[in-house]
Amino acid sequence: MEEIVSSVGTALRYAGYGLSPLLLLPLLILAVPKPLKRPSETLSTLLDRISGIAMGFALSAAFLIILIQLAAVLLRYVFGLSFSWLNDSVIFTFAMMFMLGAAATLREDGHVRVDILRPRLSGKTKAGIELFGSLIFIVPIGILILYAGSGLIARSWIGLEHFNESDGLPIKYLFKTMVPLFAILMIGQALSQAIKAALVIRGLRAPSEDSNHSAEAV
Repeated sequence: MEEIVSSVGTALRYAGYGLSPLLLLPLLILAVPKPLKRPSETLSTLLDRISGIAMGFALSAAFLIILIQLAAVLLRYVFGLSFSWLNDSVIFTFAMMFMLGAAATLREDGHVRVDILRPRLSGKTKAGIELFGSLIFIVPIGILILYAGSGLIARSWIGLEHFNESDGLPIKYLFKTMVPLFAILMIGQALSQAIKAALVIRGLRAPSEDSNHSAEAV
């Protein structure tokens, strides 16, 4: 198992290295916008759709939370039964819900913004802030999460880690895998947002489209 995890980890690492130049695409759009418009829009649409698929799983997880919690309450207070694996399932599905849904929420501009001046700014200025924030904050934090958590995830998979209770879920390693998956989705969506912002700055995308693009991506 250790060799398999090591091989998969190495393959993913090199895949990350190979794809990392794409993070420069928004800056290249600022320099040479027209030749890069179509391929960058194609990539942005693909990333948006991936976030939309992840959101579908997040919504399914939200529905599962209701069912699992209802079952746990009925079993405990009606039949006097309690199962650790059922409680663990609530935690696991809740983690799935917000970690898989975070990227699509970014796509929809649904995260909380503590920004008093932004509503008064022009479309291109807002796009500049979006570009700067995506590349300077979201992407580096996502990379840091991947780097810091890689060893922890690898050890969890090697040992097929499970929750501490004897009757707990035997899939804690899958639970921890949500962390790098969250980081990858956020990096991808941040790249998509940066691409759109760069196109707005260069006048190749209307600012109004920048806030109303969800329908085509879901």
